Amino acid sequence: MKKMNLYSLAALALMLGTTSCGDNFLTEEPASKLPLDGYYNSESRVLEAAVAAYHPMQWFDYFGGWAPLNLVWDSMADDVYVGGGSTTDQSQIHLISQYKSDPRNNIDGAWTTAYSGINRSIRLIDDAEEALKGSLKAQYQGEGRTLRAWYYLVLWKTWGNIPLYMENLVFPYIAEQKSADEVYTTIVADLEEVLDSKALPMKQPSGMEGRMTHAAAAMIYADYVMYQGDQSRYGKALGYMEDIIKSGQYRLVADYDQLFDLEHEWNSEIILDVNYISKGGKRDWGAANTTGGTVLPAMIGIDGLNYNGTGKDIVTGASTEFVGGWGFGAVSKEVYDAFEEGDLRRDLALLNMDKYMEDEWNNEGVRVSYGGRYQNTGIFLRKYLGRPGGTEGALAATDLNWDNNLHLYRYAETLLNAAELALAIGDASAQDYFDQVRSRAGLPSKTVSIDNIIAERRVEFVGEGKRYFDLVRTGKAAATLKAGAGVVLQSKRTLNENGTFEGTCTWGGTAIPEREGWTESKKYLPIPQSEIEAAHGTIIQNPY
Repeated sequence: MKKMNLYSLAALALMLGTTSCGDNFLTEEPASKLPLDGYYNSESRVLEAAVAAYHPMQWFDYFGGWAPLNLVWDSMADDVYVGGGSTTDQSQIHLISQYKSDPRNNIDGAWTTAYSGINRSIRLIDDAEEALKGSLKAQYQGEGRTLRAWYYLVLWKTWGNIPLYMENLVFPYIAEQKSADEVYTTIVADLEEVLDSKALPMKQPSGMEGRMTHAAAAMIYADYVMYQGDQSRYGKALGYMEDIIKSGQYRLVADYDQLFDLEHEWNSEIILDVNYISKGGKRDWGAANTTGGTVLPAMIGIDGLNYNGTGKDIVTGASTEFVGGWGFGAVSKEVYDAFEEGDLRRDLALLNMDKYMEDEWNNEGVRVSYGGRYQNTGIFLRKYLGRPGGTEGALAATDLNWDNNLHLYRYAETLLNAAELALAIGDASAQDYFDQVRSRAGLPSKTVSIDNIIAERRVEFVGEGKRYFDLVRTGKAAATLKAGAGVVLQSKRTLNENGTFEGTCTWGGTAIPEREGWTESKKYLPIPQSEIEAAHGTIIQNPY
């Protein structure tokens, strides 16, 4: 079950006006009534600053436009299509997927969210400097610096050439735009200081899941170094991966399905999640920055899903396995077919509706049907599909308050990072790290190579926002992401009341007929025009 953690403390802070854990917390003056100067004078109050710094991590999926990070990033590659009603339904993401992104119709909410997080992270660093001493100060400042690096990572991987500041701005609140290389150099140097100081715990204690750790900082560092292709730092990055491995505090879960059900969140494999909580969730239409759940399961949910057989009745709500949704995020037939024979992950990561309808009828006597929207492939991202009870306790819009966490880093990626880094520097440990991931999937050993690692990452992390960046950083994007994309269902089978199927599944067309061929200029999205105008000409637009 989901544990009490930092985001739970955010909800508590909203109710009590403080996150103080002392005996007198019920009588503390609400923070809103106290002057800011001198307010951050204890650990409990610095923890409030930490809650505020983490909070924007929840906003990316629904803030100034629907932009779940995994959906946006994966729609730029070949595993996930935007879907929805048409290309005008969340058109900003469709344009991104077509490599035609418009500076005036962009995911500018993600830009605003990331800089809000950076501002708050720096405040956390400053507040810890003012209030704390010794190792406690170092730990909170390490959290703030790592969190700042993560927010910058979102900006850097998405837009590249961005305004960079390490101290909060003063009037007129304009930061100098830096090249992607300059951003990289600044942030990785700062992360190295945090990691080498060992100020952060390798893993947070129970109840504090979601706060930054040494392991999370190491994964963020590796993300920067590997995307930059900075081979001079591969040995250092490998050392950080091996620190995680040798710590013994993380391990692969035996059952891949437990990575995505609500009963096993923050299991032994999870290094860093965006944590969402439905209970008490107040996120509502027009109120994205309140604490609560996520919209992702509603967005990618199976449209028109209906159970009408014995024991599973969507009308009564009895024993339905999944909850329907809006039909975004159709999964490509190509990635479904990319799973090797016998790979245990395929039908746990993905839901092939044709197969599912047949299995449910044959095994349960349940007749399942669904609709199929734009770019329908009949394959859905099972990992994040809504389950019954997934919005339990929500106080506002249930579609915006699903309980599902979004995985950012898990131990399987630590092993595959280690395999890739070790391979690059000639370390023989690469094969063992690679085989550990395959073994969990029920697959035999395969010779470790960069092509095999990238193929393994594709199926291990399908739908988790990794594929596009893997193709770009390994030089495979231009050859893989050609004009148009994949195929869609031209017709599908339906199940009659007597258990007989009618029709056939036929494939054809192109999934993204408007897509241009990827070129190096498409690596970064155009910067939102509103930001360029607000910066009074100090930001130069990305070539696109």
